[in-house]
Amino acid sequence: MSRRSLSLNKLVLAMAVSALPMLGHAQDLYATINAKSKAIEARMIDWRRDIHQHPELGNQEVRTSALVAKHLRALGYEVREKVATTGLVAVLKGGKPGPVVALRADMDALPVAEEVDVPFASKARATWDGREVPVMHACGHDGHTAILMATAEVLASMKDQLPGTVKLVFQPAEEKLPKGEIGGAKRMLEEGAFDGPKPDAVFGLHLAAGMPVGMIGYKPGAITAGSDAFRMEVKGSQTHGGMPWAGIDPIVLGSQIVLGLQTIPSRQIDVTKGPSVLTVGTFNAGQRYNIVPDKAEMSGTLRTSSEETRQFIMKRAAQTAEDIAHSGGGSAHVHWEPNGYPATVNDEALLGRMLPSLSRVSGAKPQLVPMGTGGEDFSFFAQQAPGLFVMIGATTPGQDMKKAAPNHSPRFNPDEASLLIGLRTMLTLTLDYMNGAAAAAPAAQKS
Repeated sequence: MSRRSLSLNKLVLAMAVSALPMLGHAQDLYATINAKSKAIEARMIDWRRDIHQHPELGNQEVRTSALVAKHLRALGYEVREKVATTGLVAVLKGGKPGPVVALRADMDALPVAEEVDVPFASKARATWDGREVPVMHACGHDGHTAILMATAEVLASMKDQLPGTVKLVFQPAEEKLPKGEIGGAKRMLEEGAFDGPKPDAVFGLHLAAGMPVGMIGYKPGAITAGSDAFRMEVKGSQTHGGMPWAGIDPIVLGSQIVLGLQTIPSRQIDVTKGPSVLTVGTFNAGQRYNIVPDKAEMSGTLRTSSEETRQFIMKRAAQTAEDIAHSGGGSAHVHWEPNGYPATVNDEALLGRMLPSLSRVSGAKPQLVPMGTGGEDFSFFAQQAPGLFVMIGATTPGQDMKKAAPNHSPRFNPDEASLLIGLRTMLTLTLDYMNGAAAAAPAAQKS
């Protein structure tokens, strides 16, 4: 067991002991959460299927946003629309004074052609980066939106008893936008999503393939990686393929750069401080077999677990490419897209406080998980308020988890039983935080 896990276990145990006098109240609270969640489950699934059948790409979530806004206004929320183009922020003030809790769901789909044989499969198409593409909810955002819609209704039904304020954030464009456009969480914050009132804590979740339904994955510190994209141009001098000495070969230089980049995470980063990945995903050069072209173009991605590592690798990648190109008489320029995401970092004090709450989610078992290398722009919200982001298992138990179609696959098909776990998780975290005490019965997991 790691020292971090030991300290979390001690913290959870101490909080559980302090919470024992409130056990009777807690039991009533969780019974209410379970009953109200079960009562709305069928409608939540219907919302998810409707959104799934009508997916919309980033900053195009017009139908989805209108559906959510109509629902929230009917429940009595104060709703602000068109935040970061198609996002919305809604506020519900409880009947008692208390903290402000923000809850976030992302609404956008992906340019993916669905291959799941269900009656509500997507047949939608849209324009993305100047091209017509198929559209599918291949990452679970339809489920996230439905979960938060259901959470909103349950909390509204308890408004008079709520000791605090709920702020709901329905976010567009989590999956990034083409051509380096800025959207999603970063733009929502720039447009005041966390203003008036500012949250004291923010909670989010993600449906995850390869984890069984009933499992809630948590991790102190970075739970998802920082995600950045780069484009690179290597310039040489065109010549005949039979006389390479008469020019400068950007393909050879580019190949050396690809290998050189791999020494940054493997030889220049202290691996004990967290993982990092630097991948070249495209390499394009030339038009004819016997001509050395004048340039080569590459693109790729960087995944990091800390801002320090992120900034170091970005700087070193540019230096490495330029130095290798210069050594062969050419030049190289690395452009980092401005829409990168930092790592999503869970606030350790908040996680320690809420671990007992996760253990009381009916039908669920919290479990410590490793950092994922996928990106998640919940990270920007967690930089503005203490944040907790958890993974909700979405694969049917009994299946081979390694063979489950992953998020972003055209065959991604989450078990809808995961929605109920997600709903109960959101409600339990919100109400326990507002009531100022985590649930009894700790269940800190060993690493």
